[in-house]
Amino acid sequence: MATSLDIEEFLSKSEQYPIIDVRTPAEYLQGHIPGAHNVPLFSNEERVIIGTIYKKEGREPAILKGLELVGPKLKSIVESANTIAKEKTILTHCWRGGMRSGSVAWLLEMYGYKVYTLKKGYKAFRNFALEEFKKTRSLLILGGRTGSGKTLVLQELSKKGQQVIDLEKLAHHKGSSYGSIGEEKQPSQEHFENKLAMQLMKTDSAKVLWLEDESRKVGANMVPEGLWRQMLEAMLHYIDLPAEVRTKYLVEEYGKYSKEDLKAATQRITKKLGGQHAKRALEAIDEGDLATACAISLVYYDKTYDFGTSQREQEKVKKFPFDELNPAFIAQSLIP
Repeated sequence: MATSLDIEEFLSKSEQYPIIDVRTPAEYLQGHIPGAHNVPLFSNEERVIIGTIYKKEGREPAILKGLELVGPKLKSIVESANTIAKEKTILTHCWRGGMRSGSVAWLLEMYGYKVYTLKKGYKAFRNFALEEFKKTRSLLILGGRTGSGKTLVLQELSKKGQQVIDLEKLAHHKGSSYGSIGEEKQPSQEHFENKLAMQLMKTDSAKVLWLEDESRKVGANMVPEGLWRQMLEAMLHYIDLPAEVRTKYLVEEYGKYSKEDLKAATQRITKKLGGQHAKRALEAIDEGDLATACAISLVYYDKTYDFGTSQREQEKVKKFPFDELNPAFIAQSLIP
C-alpha cells in the first residue's frame, strides 16, 4: 500500500526521488511543484467530461466513465514512470490527494514500485508555498539604475557564498519594456510563486538574503505581498554607476538581439519617452546606433527608478559609487 506523507515529508523525499503529477496538462501548466513530471491520468477534455457526468448523474457513473477512459492508458502510465523513477521508487500527487493519485499509486505498486502520495495533494503544497511569503527574513536589496549590471553582481554575490534569489530569472523577464527579449515565455503567476517559494524554503531565514530591487511587477508576474512588503522595508544597497558605463553595458547586453525586437520594445514606451524622443530612438536603432537609443531610453528609466527610490526611507538607502562595472569587485564591496 502506498505511504501517504504530509507536505514537509513529501518535499524532503522529493530531493531523492522524482514526483509525478497526475493532474491534467492544463492544471500542471497553471502551476505545479517545481521539478515534478506531468503524467496525466486524464486529458483536459476528459476531466471535463467526467466532471459533467458527476454533476448530472452522480459518483458511480463518473467513476465508470473514468475507468473506461483510463483503461487504454495503463501501459503508457507505467512506461512513463519507468523513464522517470529512481530505485523503483516514486512520489505522486493529484489536486486533493484523492482518487487520481490513489489510482496511479495502486497501478505502480502492482507493477512493483514503492510509492509515496501527498496528503491533500497539490492543494497542500500551495498552502505551504503561500506561507513562505509571510515569514520574516533578513533581506538586503541590490539596487541601481538600469544598466548597472545588477544580475551580474547577484551572480558574484552567490559565488562568494551569499544567499541570492534572482527574481528576474524566475520570472523569465528583465523587468523593463525590453525585459522579455531573449527570454522564455513567462510562467503563470501561480507557478512563479511556486518556484519562488521553493527557493525561499531552501534558504536560512537567519542569514542575509539578497534580492534585486524590482517594481512589484516583473513583466506579468507579481512579487507576493508578504515578501514585497519586506523588500520595501529592507536596506537598499545602491550601485551608482555613470550613465556612459551603463549605456555601454546595455549596448553589449541588447546588441545581440534583432532590430525588430528592440524597436517593438521602444514603441511600447513611446508615450513615456515622448514622441520626438521615441522617434529618434527608433531611427538610431535602424542606423545601428544602439548607444544613442539606449541613452534616450535611460532618461526615462532613470527618472522612474529615482522616483521609486525616493519613496523609500532614505536612511535605508546606501549608495556605493563605482567608476566601472566590475561585478566581482562590486559584489565584494557590498558584502556587510
